[in-house]
Amino acid sequence: MNWEWSDIYSHPLWMVSTTILAIIARAQRKALWNPRACPVKLNGKTAVVTGANTGIGKFIALDFARRGAQVILACRSEARGTAALQEIRESTGNQNIHLRLLDTSSLDSVRKFAARILEEEKELHILVNNAGASDLLKKSAPARIVNVSSMNHWRGEVNFDHFRGHNLNHVMDATYNHTKLHNVIWTNELARRLQGTGVTANSLHPGVVMTDVMRNYNFIIRFLFNLVGFFFFKTAEEGSFSPIYCAVSEEAEGISGKYFNSDCSLVLPAPPARDPALGVKEYEFCERLTAKP
Repeated sequence: MNWEWSDIYSHPLWMVSTTILAIIARAQRKALWNPRACPVKLNGKTAVVTGANTGIGKFIALDFARRGAQVILACRSEARGTAALQEIRESTGNQNIHLRLLDTSSLDSVRKFAARILEEEKELHILVNNAGASDLLKKSAPARIVNVSSMNHWRGEVNFDHFRGHNLNHVMDATYNHTKLHNVIWTNELARRLQGTGVTANSLHPGVVMTDVMRNYNFIIRFLFNLVGFFFFKTAEEGSFSPIYCAVSEEAEGISGKYFNSDCSLVLPAPPARDPALGVKEYEFCERLTAKP
């Protein structure tokens, strides 16, 4: 009896067994570290979380609020930021949640945001994905900086022309990969410069996460992404675990200049991120690029 591959794929038993396997895979997708099992309190602490109105950022802010921190939501959209603020206040009972507008694509907006934080806050203990107020962090030590990168940084390339928008390849996620590599390189050099200050800086991969990042793609791509993601990708809440681990866990205390994977384990980043000379060059280049004219 001759079988074709199409016969196998269309057989009901194949479909049933595939579904069962996917369900088992989803059930077994458990994190090695869960923030709900971490007893650390953040009463009297101040945290800034960028992109906190949705996805991973909102769950990070929600966790900090549950721990009693004053949480500043740095968001581009006032409407979405206000909605997140109200949700977090109602969910946690913590009224010490505040919204500050920030458009990270605008250096002018970043400078204004940082200036306002410096003016309004006496201390800053946790900074997630924003390095605009490091002087205040030093005064508040011990403090932690957490930059969310991605395992895609392994596919990134270092080309300083990219910072000026030159020689960019916009095919698929190439630009994203380059950006995430620069995240890790810059964070490691920042950590070196912060040695002895009591401020740590680490980067991480949150996992492949189901967020609204695909909202601008066509229906077919979104459908396939969501179908596969339901079984194999992390939820936004699960994606917040490794950033929260770096920001609050006792295990991560004192660790700096390192890269964590989505299971909250220390792993080596891509080779360019381990090159100290490249880190110095990148940091100084970014300083010149972002300096006021």
